[in-house]
Amino acid sequence: MNSQRWAKALELSDTTGFAVCDSDPLKLHYSWCLAAVGAAPFSRFEHELAAVRSAFARRQLGLPDVVLLSIPDAQRLMAQRLGDPTRRRRHFDLHARLSEPLAEWYAALERLDSGRVIDGFPPALDLETLAPPRPDRYDLDLLDSLVDELPTV
Repeated sequence: MNSQRWAKALELSDTTGFAVCDSDPLKLHYSWCLAAVGAAPFSRFEHELAAVRSAFARRQLGLPDVVLLSIPDAQRLMAQRLGDPTRRRRHFDLHARLSEPLAEWYAALERLDSGRVIDGFPPALDLETLAPPRPDRYDLDLLDSLVDELPTV
């Protein structure tokens, strides 16, 4: 599924000059975050990392060129939950716990490659100021460095 999202984003980028995804198509952060809060075994992350490494080698998945990162605080998350009764949000408590490790994941990426992560959603996105597609989207060394940069779970 993630490879399909990645392929669609690349196709859109090739057609229009850019693509915006509402979530990181890589999704590797999710299994690491689950392990970080004790909601899944670390072996799940290791298994998914192996699959991602393989997909990187085939250029079927890669790191996004830019991440617009917004992690609402607990009060805002609860207000959003209460303000939208149309969604069930069965895993709300778990997902709320993932905010800290999610911030750690993207902080590690930003330390390794400054400018790749933008904190918050700007009122307007000036495409002219964004970097062009990065040549290291599929860089296994960067992926490994990201994993090494993360706190031990």
